[in-house]
Amino acid sequence: MTDGPETGEGDGGDADAASTEGVDESPDRAADAQPTDDPEPDDVNASGEGDADDIDTPDAGDAGPADAPDPDLPPDVAKYDRFKKIDGGTYDRANDFLRERTYITAREWAIARLCADFRTETGVEMTKIGENLPELVPFMTDTYTPQAVNQARASFEEKVRKAGATFLYGAMCDFFTAEELDDVMYEATEVAKFLLEVEGVELSVEEELEAEDEISEVMREVREHSAALRHDEVECPDCGHHFEATAADAVDDD
Repeated sequence: MTDGPETGEGDGGDADAASTEGVDESPDRAADAQPTDDPEPDDVNASGEGDADDIDTPDAGDAGPADAPDPDLPPDVAKYDRFKKIDGGTYDRANDFLRERTYITAREWAIARLCADFRTETGVEMTKIGENLPELVPFMTDTYTPQAVNQARASFEEKVRKAGATFLYGAMCDFFTAEELDDVMYEATEVAKFLLEVEGVELSVEEELEAEDEISEVMREVREHSAALRHDEVECPDCGHHFEATAADAVDDD
């Protein structure tokens, strides 16, 4: 299976339709063929249940001797060491894992990270990313044109914005109880942390706990502000007194 741009994902279809803002190098430099489309996976588990082990991550003891760097590779490409925890042939499993738990695909995940890491003062080095994609990300097997890189980046950004709006509405519309919202945030945080760890980010227990506490505090503030937006008046659950709803004194309706 190739790891080319996928249809039906909100990518905009035609690469020319994607925004070219921030492209650092001329697209004409890349002559590689566009990767082929991936088929849609069957029966995606919408509940997001399952193990992070669905993505193969080799044990450190199984790693063979490091290959000598290719002298033809740019220095920053040769030393790039993210995604090394995933074997080269696991694109399908990485893609299935992401589709079951997020809106993004494996190519969008990888390219969004590369666009962040290869950003310069004048833009993103899309030609460099596309030409060296298999060397940068072990589970990507095809080179990409700059247009395909930009298309995947634009798709990632669009999906994050839509997912953010969906989540925030769900948090503000009083559909979830405080406990249910905590569960949603916990599950989302666990998936995000796992993806960061696969990329090579080392998180200490203290850092994880601090992040969870900060997220919980933010979500409590979201609930307070949303109560003030939904109601002109708030009733005291103890005495029935009505008072004007503000972010400071809005009460939990649960």
